[in-house]
Amino acid sequence: MRILLALAAVLSLSLPVSAQEAPVQALLQQHRDIILESSRKTIEPAIAALAGSGLEPAQAVLRAWENKEMWLRSSDGRFYRGESAGGKVQTLYDFDSGTKLGDEPESALQQLKPNSGIRALLRAALVQFQLNDPNPERRRAALQTIQRDGDASHLEPLRASIETETDPAIKALKERTEALLSIRHGENEARRVEAIEALAGDIALDVRAALNPLLATRLKAAPGAVPEGENVARQLKPGSTALSRDDAYRLLAESGLAKPHVPAADRLAALAANIADGRVGGELVARLTDPAARDRAYAALAAEGKAPPTVTDAEFDAALDGHVFYEVYAEPSRAVTTAAVAAMSAINRNVGMMQALDLGLDALSLASIFFLAAIGLAITFGVMGVINMAHGEFIMMGAYTGYVVQQFIPNYTVSILVALPLAFAVTFAAGVAMERLVIRWLYDRPLETLLATFGISIALQQIAKNIFGTQARPLTAPAWLDGAWVLNDVVGISYIRIAIFILALIFLALFLFIMKKTRLGLETRAVTQNARMASSMGINPDRVNMLTFGLGSGIAGIAGVAIGLFAKVTSELGQDYIVQSFMTVVVGGVGNIWGALAGATMIGFFQKGVEWMNPSNTLAAQTYMIIFIIIFIQFRPRGIIALKGRAAGD
Repeated sequence: MRILLALAAVLSLSLPVSAQEAPVQALLQQHRDIILESSRKTIEPAIAALAGSGLEPAQAVLRAWENKEMWLRSSDGRFYRGESAGGKVQTLYDFDSGTKLGDEPESALQQLKPNSGIRALLRAALVQFQLNDPNPERRRAALQTIQRDGDASHLEPLRASIETETDPAIKALKERTEALLSIRHGENEARRVEAIEALAGDIALDVRAALNPLLATRLKAAPGAVPEGENVARQLKPGSTALSRDDAYRLLAESGLAKPHVPAADRLAALAANIADGRVGGELVARLTDPAARDRAYAALAAEGKAPPTVTDAEFDAALDGHVFYEVYAEPSRAVTTAAVAAMSAINRNVGMMQALDLGLDALSLASIFFLAAIGLAITFGVMGVINMAHGEFIMMGAYTGYVVQQFIPNYTVSILVALPLAFAVTFAAGVAMERLVIRWLYDRPLETLLATFGISIALQQIAKNIFGTQARPLTAPAWLDGAWVLNDVVGISYIRIAIFILALIFLALFLFIMKKTRLGLETRAVTQNARMASSMGINPDRVNMLTFGLGSGIAGIAGVAIGLFAKVTSELGQDYIVQSFMTVVVGGVGNIWGALAGATMIGFFQKGVEWMNPSNTLAAQTYMIIFIIIFIQFRPRGIIALKGRAAGD
């Protein structure tokens, strides 16, 4: 029995190594030299063999290789997957069976460390396995890899995985990725055209990135006529805005179709540098006003080696006339480029529409900010006729109130919910105090009111500087307001702007409720229409004025909290919005909430429109806006919606 066992052992040792190896190990041994060389230039056959083997362990090998977990054991020259056991010891696992083989010191092993280029190839090879991975995140990651570095080899496994995909969202992403990949690597012209037409009008950046290389062009020249077989984008005429005569001839010279040409300025410089005894190149300097004489003189200099050779103007013109200039697509298929041009035209049209929508959202956002900042001023100015130059400082007080609240309440959501009513209370009290101490003595004296409130504005700014300093203070928005609502690759608006828009609508509704459904609103409307008649009916105009001024100031404080979430909170915060607030009120109609809304909308859309036409100069937008308002007031001095009553009479 012992003799038979010994004989079997001898026979097994005499067998070829490949006959004893498991399938994956045999592949690794077959490509051992290039695997150990670890060069991006030579490694592809080994990776392709593993990826295309159809063996189940191949994925584990590629992943271990990518993660630098593949080791070569010196004692037997085989490859294994290693896991660190601590103390420079690796626990080895067989690739084919997954069996744990025991621990080996790293000194007896060689670690395979693929560079970034090899890891990129490994990631691409893993894609076909990851497309059917049970983990949906791995499937998504595989699709992202294909979109970034896909090639023709990915098409077949990608199409096969679409049929078995159970997640609707991932299936749609796979179908989209297949179409994008087919644009570049489709098996035939018909499939590429079909993929392009399927994505026509899609404004996503990845679609445009797939189409742009197809529409890339390069300038070419040919004698006589355009050669057949060229996919011509357009023909160009030398001397046109698209192709200057010098550029056209330079192309001929670079293509070997004409002799080099020295520009006229360089030729004149060469002539001037070689004047001797009133002559240059055998020609009298006085005769160089004649172009033919200049050409002869320069030709003589070129023959003597004193200037680079060139062509005459007549030869220059003849060369241009004898050649045709055209732009040719990098993509040779005319059917593909025709479909790509049509698809890109549809995309550009849709992009324009989306840009208009995005501009409209920006304008609405800006209008909501103007409206929120001006609503309080519309109340005080309309009811009382008071030009309150300190209105911006109430906005600033509200923003600082929010900042102080966040120093005591670290939860940003709770702090904002507390800051809004507290800012209203603080600025309401400040407004009431200002009305009682200053404004009430200056009714019907607009110039004195303007000067007094301007002085209060300066005083409040200085007080804020003394308390909070000159540096901007942070008013942090809650985490759920971070980011933006993105409709597509063109249209998007930040959540903070959306929140301000909603807040503006809430205050519009609240103001309408107060004015239409409460006793204060009834009395306010009465005083607005006719103060003397309201007084004779038992209404106290002083009390109404005090509460109205306080209400307007309180709303300005809440606006300050909202504005402070995206603007810098400094003592000058209010100055950035006081001018827009007055323009909103004046354009809309003094004392009318609907007028303030209309004015804010008009100013917001006008400013954004001017910024869109001249995006590099936002200051110009404000200048044009002021000019527009001046012209507008000439035709509608009472604003968009004129108020009847005392304010209109004033």
